[in-house]
Amino acid sequence: MRIQFIFLFFISSQVFSQNFDIDFLKEVNLNRNSKFDPHMQFLTNTSDVVAIGTPAALLAVGFIKNDAAFKKEGMNAAMAVIGTYGVGYMLKKSINRNRPYVPYPILQNYKIENDSSFPSGSTAVAFSAATSLSLSYPKWYIIAPAALYAGGVGYSRLHLGVHYPSDVLAGALLGTGSAFVSRQLNKILLNQYRKRKVQKPTY
Repeated sequence: MRIQFIFLFFISSQVFSQNFDIDFLKEVNLNRNSKFDPHMQFLTNTSDVVAIGTPAALLAVGFIKNDAAFKKEGMNAAMAVIGTYGVGYMLKKSINRNRPYVPYPILQNYKIENDSSFPSGSTAVAFSAATSLSLSYPKWYIIAPAALYAGGVGYSRLHLGVHYPSDVLAGALLGTGSAFVSRQLNKILLNQYRKRKVQKPTY
């Protein structure tokens, strides 16, 4: 009896979440101002540029000025973006979720997307870059615009009808998590390098 109750609860929660997923998307997409569609697509298109440009700019400044701090933050951001792209690609291939406009033709998608829906890659890399920059320079005038930008990219995917809210949420979590994990990995690698350097015998 207990197993049946758990099973029914799991099924009902899945149905509820799926209903919320599509209902929320319909609310955003079908009630949008379509005049903003090109602007939202442009915002989406900037995500890759910003994601790659952020670590590239930090590393460039670091090498030009020979500044170790900029180099370190650039490496943190680069690892975060690479990890986000890698994990996002594997999730898309393994889960292979259809875009929402496939099962729900009522949605007004701005363009046809060729890859799968889960997670939102544009949202993921936008949050990766925004989180990396915020962790590197934790000032309100960095964090606020970065968060606003990443959130805007996420919203654009719903506005354009090409992602479920759960895709966008997963992308945001993936990008944010990658930024935190990359910093910890870099810290561990740096500490190990320093220990080996100290322990290296001199003759």
